[in-house]
Amino acid sequence: MKVVIDYDVCASNAVCMGIAPEVFEVRDDGSLYVLNENPPPELMDKVRMAANNCPTGAITLVEDE
Repeated sequence: MKVVIDYDVCASNAVCMGIAPEVFEVRDDGSLYVLNENPPPELMDKVRMAANNCPTGAITLVEDE
C-alpha cells in the first residue's frame, strides 16, 4: 500500500502525525512530509486511521501494483 498526499488540499494540521508519527511529520516549515510512502503492514491500521481522520481528505491509500 502506498501513501499519496494531495498537497493542494493538505492543511498541514498534523492530525495524521498525531495518529501515525512513524509515517507523517509536519516540520517547522509548516509542510507535511511522508516519512515512509510504503509503510510496513504493522503500521497500516494507524495509516488507515490517519487517512480516515484527515479533515481535508488529503491522504489516499493506493494498492501496490
